[in-house]
Amino acid sequence: MSKMTSEFNVLQVIPKLGYGGAETGCYDIAHYLPENNCGSYIVTSGGPLLKFIDKKKVKLIRLPVQSKNPLLILINAIILIFIILIFRISIVHARSRAPAWSCLLAAKFTGRKYVTTFHGTYNFKSNLKKFYNSVMLRSDLIIAGSNFIFSHIQENYSKYLKFKNKMLVIFRGINVDYFDPTTKLEKEEDELLKSWGIEKKNKKIILLPGRLTSWKGQELFIEAINKVNIELGYEAFHAIILGSDQGRELYKKKLIRLSEQHRLTNQLKFIDHCKDMALAYKVSDIIISSSIEPEAFGRVAVEAQSMEKIIIASNIGGSRETIEDEKTGFLFESGNSSSLSKTILRVLNIDESTLKTMGIEGRKNIKKKFNVEKMCFSTYSEYKKLLN
Repeated sequence: MSKMTSEFNVLQVIPKLGYGGAETGCYDIAHYLPENNCGSYIVTSGGPLLKFIDKKKVKLIRLPVQSKNPLLILINAIILIFIILIFRISIVHARSRAPAWSCLLAAKFTGRKYVTTFHGTYNFKSNLKKFYNSVMLRSDLIIAGSNFIFSHIQENYSKYLKFKNKMLVIFRGINVDYFDPTTKLEKEEDELLKSWGIEKKNKKIILLPGRLTSWKGQELFIEAINKVNIELGYEAFHAIILGSDQGRELYKKKLIRLSEQHRLTNQLKFIDHCKDMALAYKVSDIIISSSIEPEAFGRVAVEAQSMEKIIIASNIGGSRETIEDEKTGFLFESGNSSSLSKTILRVLNIDESTLKTMGIEGRKNIKKKFNVEKMCFSTYSEYKKLLN
């Protein structure tokens, strides 16, 4: 890919390349651009996704762009100016707030187009925080990851929105070929179950994936399981909480204590991580997203549907857009453990053929609206419009 033949060159800037939604979005676009005759560049401080990047197609530059230190933000901006000029960058795309300030300064100084993706609701309690977040709205194009985020921006940042800003929704996409129920082998499934301490699968498995943090609603899930047990008797199904505490050891201890109080020790398992999430969905029967605060997008709900699994999610945030209630999954009243337990009981009583039909509808829904190809194509099209 020579610079001379490239249609245009895009520089994406992201603090760290981990496994979150913003990061995988950046990764996907970075590899899509060279396939469409564009130069692709990423500036980041590091992260586990780096090793998967195709270095022949994507140019990687390491800078401490994760820092919120004003002096470093300024130094990064100066270095970005040189990067923009040397590599003839046409578009600078910031995917987080700290590097966005450096990007804004560099793009304005060099007269290049500046794009931002608003991935979450961010903390906006104080005016200073709001000002800090407002850098995401000082761009030529603002991309919101869901209608929920789009409305959040309009409601909370109206004074920063100018007529010249273009703002639109591009749904996050997932890799529907990876999250495909037909690609997993029975042998792999058995091995995973064994590692979870489930010798043979003679009961349904209810899975709650997500890092251990209070807003993800693990306590609510444990309370709901207890209520289901009161109806069905103990150990009528297996329950798995899958996610690492990321240093929140006190919270994990609190969850384990709650589980012991409800006599769930044999039924509920805490699993730190799983390197093949598609397989984790495949061996499970019901997937739960019990967040008590709105998810900007709600990746679990999308991945579960792509795997043709039944998803039960809180009726707030992105899940209201990604799930067709009663058709591809079920929404329950956010923060209400009785509503969640009733929905679990209801799903446990649905016959297999209805569940299968819902699963197929779920995958159709994701392939149509939330696949990675669609996200990449929409973003690339918007880049082109900006430059024309």
